[in-house]
Amino acid sequence: MGALDSQKIMMDELKVFSGTAHPALARAVCDYLDISLGEAEVFEFSNENIFVRILENVRERDIFIIQPVCSPVNKSLVELLIMLDAFRRASAGRITAVVPYYGYSRTDKKDQPRVPITARLIADLITTAGANRLLTVDLHAPQIQGFFTIPVDELTARPMLAQYFREKALDNLVVVATDIGISKVARDMAAKLGAPLAIMEKRRLGNADASETLNVIGEVEGMRALTVDDEIDTAGSLVGVVDALLKRGVTKVYACCTHPVFSGPAIQRIAASPVKEVVVADTIPVNDDKKLNKITVLSIASLIGEAIHRIHTGLSIGAMFEG
Repeated sequence: MGALDSQKIMMDELKVFSGTAHPALARAVCDYLDISLGEAEVFEFSNENIFVRILENVRERDIFIIQPVCSPVNKSLVELLIMLDAFRRASAGRITAVVPYYGYSRTDKKDQPRVPITARLIADLITTAGANRLLTVDLHAPQIQGFFTIPVDELTARPMLAQYFREKALDNLVVVATDIGISKVARDMAAKLGAPLAIMEKRRLGNADASETLNVIGEVEGMRALTVDDEIDTAGSLVGVVDALLKRGVTKVYACCTHPVFSGPAIQRIAASPVKEVVVADTIPVNDDKKLNKITVLSIASLIGEAIHRIHTGLSIGAMFEG
């Protein structure tokens, strides 16, 4: 048997399935891998109970289930858990939960009395349901990896975002961390773009989706700014940062993040904001009602597809980001 035959047999053992949260991404990943998307029924009964039925043999196969925990968050999560249980009971060989956006990730520690650590609870649920491995993208907090007792591979969309802005060749650019917590990520982005770094100092107001921008640390006057964050939720923080930068003499503001949550008034806020362009990855679907001319969506299908190929064939994931 030749090497090509062995490779084909190995790829035949690989199966990618999708929940209902982001089937377009799953199809694009399968296009990259040159395989067909796995066949399964996933739907909700009139009583809101979720039903899953696998429509092909998966015994001893290497299974990857693509399902971001995005809106509707709780339905997406329960659907993922039920799919994991279905594949475990169907005797799948190895089950990898591919969760491009890890919902509840911001509840990663006890920062006030009598509150849960929900990100840890989600990790326990995913593991108990039957996942043997987690593949995710740009976690809100690195310690979430440690919440799992199974292997976790964390990909990053940031080199892709940096490449996009490198190709735009914006002169007189400063990279701005939207808060101190994201400053290391912003520093790495600044290094990739050969630009200086500035940091927004802000205070979050309780548990509400609101924050108060306090200060800009660094020189920004007369420059173009690129803000960096891991996600944009209601866009309140983004709008505040954009306004603060423009008041301090920035000429144009661009923004980028990995996860386009875009909840509540986000799209209206971005549309009304003077931000020039918002560049995001498609870890979460950006549906037609959330599309604006100033929002650019970059596909992570090849990133996830290559990671799946490497996991399946026993190659290094870390090597994808070396150099």
